[in-house]
Amino acid sequence: MRGILASSIGVTCAAALALPLAPPAAASVSSVSSAGTPAPVADVATRTVGTAGARTGARADVPGSTQSLPLRPLTRDRASGAVLGLTPRTVRTFSLLGVVWEDPSVDLHGRVQVRTRAASTGDWTDWQDVETHYTQHGADPDSSEAASGKARGATAPLWVGESDGVEVRVLPEPDAGEPEDVDPVGTGSGEGASGGEGAGEVSTLPAGMRLDLVDPGEAEPGESAGGAEPQAEPGESGESGAPEPQAEPGESAEGAEPAEGAEVPRTGVMTAAAKAASAANSALVPLGATQIPSLTAEETREELVALRGTGLTEQQQAKPYIGPRPSIVTRRGWGADESLREKSFVYTSKVKAAFVHHTASGNSYSCSQAPSLIRGFYRYHTKSLGWRDIGYNFLVDKCGRIYEGRAGGVAKPVKGAHTMGFNSKTTGIAVIGSYGSKKPSSKAVKAVARLTAWKLGLHGMNPKKKTSLTSGGGNLYAKGKKVKMKVISGHRDGFNTSCPGGKLHKKLGSVRSKAAGYQGR
Repeated sequence: MRGILASSIGVTCAAALALPLAPPAAASVSSVSSAGTPAPVADVATRTVGTAGARTGARADVPGSTQSLPLRPLTRDRASGAVLGLTPRTVRTFSLLGVVWEDPSVDLHGRVQVRTRAASTGDWTDWQDVETHYTQHGADPDSSEAASGKARGATAPLWVGESDGVEVRVLPEPDAGEPEDVDPVGTGSGEGASGGEGAGEVSTLPAGMRLDLVDPGEAEPGESAGGAEPQAEPGESGESGAPEPQAEPGESAEGAEPAEGAEVPRTGVMTAAAKAASAANSALVPLGATQIPSLTAEETREELVALRGTGLTEQQQAKPYIGPRPSIVTRRGWGADESLREKSFVYTSKVKAAFVHHTASGNSYSCSQAPSLIRGFYRYHTKSLGWRDIGYNFLVDKCGRIYEGRAGGVAKPVKGAHTMGFNSKTTGIAVIGSYGSKKPSSKAVKAVARLTAWKLGLHGMNPKKKTSLTSGGGNLYAKGKKVKMKVISGHRDGFNTSCPGGKLHKKLGSVRSKAAGYQGR
């Protein structure tokens, strides 16, 4: 799947934080690739903390880790045309990967392919393409998140399952016009990334390219992994607290510390950051809840009056158009390491539209692995891309389970980083997988409809209508332009990209109809 190239947003970026390589191991690896090529001498990258195979020394409050390997100039492969990458090597165990570079305003004019070795069997996969256009999921240009100096350009993350070997090749576009005097091997030590000191610069590729290998870690002991079907029965309701204060028009940030006298955590010891993330949902469930249970239509209407009572007309209170609240796995439920994100929460004034995405991370995952994928996305977004938190407000797996994304409260207008130019007054929902050529499951489509019927209903929005949004800047609409957008739109409707994939985008008409039906329209 190929997206259309994002426009430059002029963000000042920090240098990529590439970790050094450890010395090669003494013994060769005996595994043979799918193409019959023996794996080379081990070349192991330094990790930030321990991994699945050596987690005994890792801190319990920091599950998972990231390995960063700078890409190196290669002797040009006559068959593939690759000029940058990594030769096959043994690495510490990881499950998700992506290629990262220094400047998010620079596009990758090329193709990224990877092979990985399964940790369980030692077998190498065939070459897989990595979706190269991903930065358009990020924060709006000129927003504080984009201007933090931490943001980087990157490919989409690719889920490969538990692996301990990797090979990468980057192929510039055939018509990129590489100068004839460029030496793709480089004349220096060969240790630098593309454009790095001592290496032959490949002018068509971004500077500072590196491969990030992510181990999503495991949920803390006692926490739900979110793999089981939601257990909420119709009529089951969470405890309701006092209505939360509403965000002022525009954006606001708050620390969201738990209220004095809040309940003790249901499972395990919670850090201050974990308490803050959980307390953001305190009007819906007790502190420490791993799941927000579903409600019936009547219970949801009663909850809406409690949450928004002072802002509803008598007619709205009599018959608010809102879908029954679906079951949602909380951040604690999928095992979020709350130390990775920024401490404060950023809100927009309301939610007028929902943008549907796919994660472009592949479809080779089981539903029981979905929490691991989300932990991987979260670490990739924060540690590799430099975002303040995971970009999406919600995620949906192929079994139809819904997960809380960016922290700040599922019933609140949390500002995400999902649709560049249209993150204000919207919510972002990502279906886990790649849906350019594969149809999304009916369960996933139904879950998106249920979620949007509830979330948009909190703000009185009709899923079958259009609304007016103001662009924050992008490659389709200039900053400040007012745009009529469908209340449930695909990412490609707000930005020139292939996301959420053609097969998922075609299902949005059905999502709108179902969501309206759930609202009683």
